[in-house]
Amino acid sequence: MKPVSSAGGALFAALLVVWASGAAAAPADEAWAKATAASEAREGLLQTHVDRKASRILVRLPAADRDGVSGRFLYQASLATGLGSTPVGLDRAEMARTLVVAFRRVGRKVILQAENTGFRADGGTPEEIKAVRDSFAVSNIWAGEVVAEEPGGGVLVDLTTFLTQDTLDIAARLKARRQGTFRAAPSLTYVDTGRIGVFPENLEFEAVQTFTTDEPGPEIRAVTPDPRSVTLSVHHSFLKLPEPGFRSRPHDPRTGTSVQVLVNNYAAPLDEPVVYRLARRFRLEKTDPAAPRSRVKRPIVFYVDRAAPEPIRSALVEGAGWWAQAFEAAGFIDAFRVEVLPEGADPMDARYNVINWIHRQTRGWSTGQTIVDPRTGEIVRGVVQLGSLRIRQDRLIFEGLLGAEKSGRGGPEDPVQIALARIRQLGMHETGHALGFAHNFAGSTFGGRASAMDYPAPQISVRNGKLDFGKAYVEGAGDWDLFTVRWLYGQIPPGTDETRALDQLAREAAGRGMRFIADAEHPYSTQWDNGTDPVAELENVLAVRRLALARFGLGNIPAGAPVADLRRVFVPVYLFHRYQVDAAVKLVGGVDYAYAVSGGGGERAKVIDARTQRRALQALLVTLSPKELDLRDELIELLSSAQSGTSDKQFEIELFQTLGGPVFDMPGVATTASDMTLSALLDPQRLNRVIEQHRRDPGQLGLQELLSAVFDSVAPLAGEAPRLAEIRRRQQLRLVGDVVDTLKDKSLSPTAAAELSAALKTFGRRLQTYQGGAEEIVFARHLGGLILDADPERLAALGSERMPVAPTPPGSPIGEDCWFCAPNP
Repeated sequence: MKPVSSAGGALFAALLVVWASGAAAAPADEAWAKATAASEAREGLLQTHVDRKASRILVRLPAADRDGVSGRFLYQASLATGLGSTPVGLDRAEMARTLVVAFRRVGRKVILQAENTGFRADGGTPEEIKAVRDSFAVSNIWAGEVVAEEPGGGVLVDLTTFLTQDTLDIAARLKARRQGTFRAAPSLTYVDTGRIGVFPENLEFEAVQTFTTDEPGPEIRAVTPDPRSVTLSVHHSFLKLPEPGFRSRPHDPRTGTSVQVLVNNYAAPLDEPVVYRLARRFRLEKTDPAAPRSRVKRPIVFYVDRAAPEPIRSALVEGAGWWAQAFEAAGFIDAFRVEVLPEGADPMDARYNVINWIHRQTRGWSTGQTIVDPRTGEIVRGVVQLGSLRIRQDRLIFEGLLGAEKSGRGGPEDPVQIALARIRQLGMHETGHALGFAHNFAGSTFGGRASAMDYPAPQISVRNGKLDFGKAYVEGAGDWDLFTVRWLYGQIPPGTDETRALDQLAREAAGRGMRFIADAEHPYSTQWDNGTDPVAELENVLAVRRLALARFGLGNIPAGAPVADLRRVFVPVYLFHRYQVDAAVKLVGGVDYAYAVSGGGGERAKVIDARTQRRALQALLVTLSPKELDLRDELIELLSSAQSGTSDKQFEIELFQTLGGPVFDMPGVATTASDMTLSALLDPQRLNRVIEQHRRDPGQLGLQELLSAVFDSVAPLAGEAPRLAEIRRRQQLRLVGDVVDTLKDKSLSPTAAAELSAALKTFGRRLQTYQGGAEEIVFARHLGGLILDADPERLAALGSERMPVAPTPPGSPIGEDCWFCAPNP
């Protein structure tokens, strides 16, 4: 682990020699000399002795204070090596929660104690502070014997058993993900003495930990050479507590900052809340606090992992570096930089804010994490994880839209260049999380893609019969990004009321039409959507989809590639409208609400107006049209080409799973696409809201009107072409199954349940009396009979539990849906 400056490194190495030689002579105790005889002494935050032969790490703790504490530190555990499985997690650079820990001397033992910082008595009397401390548990996370003691009270402890214990609860996490009952294997676990960093303000240790089982799960089998044994390297960082002087900033729900610190203050006056929240942010101080623009005492620098290859590395430096524009606009000169990690530097070293390049077997999410002081919200380190396969998935999507022959040729229609444009934004987005900013999924609905903290869909339109990618992705910081940096990091001039100044900034942003929404169900907060009008954009993406599918074929895979690869490229093109469906459906029964504060405006939620709801419903029903869902015969035949050889999970999980097996099942694929719309429209909470809105305003969209439109959209159509009629029959069956599922939901209101049940029976009678072609009549009579059958079990058999629809291939073009099914402990 090298310091940033090579010159500084040489000086520091020289100092270490002096310190080490002085330290070696200091201890007078014979036991101390004996314990450290075979070790190498290093001076830093704590004097550290590295015994390579015995694979031991000993540290010198200073004499305990009157409370028995020999030092307090920030402690951070993380993974230096990963498992490589997207569904399981346990990725390289993944971090646990930051703790404030204290080494406590208890007789001949030293206890490492994680202190409880969430419950306090801020400004209280000593008695109040003690009462709160005594009311909530702490966590003793390790105990070690004192190896030797100095006359002045300093002690030597062997930290090895702490470093090799299952700090990250890896065995439990593997069990929770149904990958087997793993046990720690002490004989295969050791401290890696070659990966030790001892610096003035941080200590870095690593342990190789092995876990074994007799019954490994499928994910473990897929990514390990011997699935009975999983070996990971766990990194431990001890950091000096930040110096006093950091100004915490209270969280404001309007501003798009991440809540990191939740505090229960039992010394709060009776007219103030007990609970308050602190935003997380780096310490950034102007050298001249009164100046509108000033240089800073210590700039924020992020380093891009050298493992990221070119041209990705340069794209990440450029994209993440766009935050500098926002800091400049907030009055900070040269306050934020992005550079390539110095050669030889360890990306796990807590002195560096790092944008890591992470590999997994399948594509997965990226993250922005922080080491944060839980007492104040001060970020002391930012850590980004970028999944390496997502840029390849983006390139594949663009090849599906434009053709593979354009890859690598340069220009606005080169899928590689468009994918690099996307990863620039991704670098900025995840670095934003590590700076303290939350998702703002409403960013695409105001100001023209106003924030990197949204999930941006490529802006594509149809012009003169061609797909136009000229404005696929924006560059630089948007208006919302400029505001959030100004609010979170802006330095309020001395003598100014900070609370009032920050409130005024939030009001000004709202006055400019900006809003912050991160909720998945809000009608203007959707991932991977575009535009201020979700309905108009749905119409646009359907037009893009039609043109792309009309031209889709062998030209969308490279020459010589297996034709079976076409099935993978096909999925995101066929489902190109999926995210805009998510956006439009939220208007139906939608409520526009804000994260408001009293007196700040926007306190009252507003129901989406009736015209917009009906317009959204009609646009959504277009996605159920068999003509929109069918494919030409030539393409269906190409999509039936199979793959031989060993199965590849990257390939297998991306495909439509249908009733046809290796043979492409067009009606089955259409059913899967249809269910995206049908199941969303029949969401129990949506139906409940429609009932309530119609109760308050009879002019609003009512549930009877909604259900009538949905059932009409899939009902048998006399004279329809047989190939389309088969798709419609599949839709009818799926709709009935979705209704069965919704009726089983305990959250469904009794009125909604009654109307839904009545609409289903009306549909059953309609099918029973249908007059049309022979095939249509047979199926209509059959399905109608199931609906009207007196035996409820026959109808229940159509629900997803007993007759599941083929799953939609992974959503969000960057990860498997189940990657975040269960939160990490």
